[in-house]
Amino acid sequence: METVEVGVKIAYDNLMETYKEELARSLAETGAIFFEQGLVLKDGRPTPYFVNMARFNTGRLVLGMGRFFAQMMTAKGLSGQVDVILGPSYKGSAIALATSIALWEEYGRDLPFEYDRKEAKTHGEASKVKSLLVNQTLFDGCRIFVVDDVATSMGTKIELLEKIAGEAEARGIACQVTGVGIAVDREQTTAVYDAAGRVVEGRRGADAIAEFEARTGVPVYAVAGIREIVAYLYDHRIPLKIKGEIRPMDAAVKAEFDRYVATYGVTQRS
Repeated sequence: METVEVGVKIAYDNLMETYKEELARSLAETGAIFFEQGLVLKDGRPTPYFVNMARFNTGRLVLGMGRFFAQMMTAKGLSGQVDVILGPSYKGSAIALATSIALWEEYGRDLPFEYDRKEAKTHGEASKVKSLLVNQTLFDGCRIFVVDDVATSMGTKIELLEKIAGEAEARGIACQVTGVGIAVDREQTTAVYDAAGRVVEGRRGADAIAEFEARTGVPVYAVAGIREIVAYLYDHRIPLKIKGEIRPMDAAVKAEFDRYVATYGVTQRS
């Protein structure tokens, strides 16, 4: 029995390494990760790199993303603790569908997928009870795993949990969100602003993911963190888009990334 358990652990460790490497390569291949001068985040801070998951825009690529999530869930022992895969609109809905397909194809787990509406449906099957969820897959006692591309302030994830709670209350059922999965963890603190609302560069804010977990009790899992993605691309000289050229990352670009993470990064997650 001991030998079997060790073998399973080794298999899972290898699986984890593989899906993270494949995600890193896919990010580079699609141009989803790129380095450029003058980039600014939505919160107003400068950044030397950006990750645009909208580049996973074909059947092959989005199914690949679903496989990364399915492999991560399996490696962490999560897939057996989930009844519904839910992706917030809009990008998360495609990830939820792809993850559901991948769990069936690769692991024989046939799970329903779900996604939310921006406005509640009030006609047809929702004539009596308004619904903010499209596929009506929730049931009493169901365990929900949320999937999405990235996480910044976690504000949209809080809103989604509120939607799920409202849906459950309206239908008279109990639901549990067992976790939130994101493709890439930027491992970055939130922005700090002055009294005039201007971003203060060089100042480290809060760890939004840690605060979300403490507030909600819902753990957050990433397919991969940005540090390990960049380290893999650099160490293996994988070509990616850097200042308009497709080339391997050089020491200067890696040093710029390292300085950025030293300034704005969170404590590295396990």
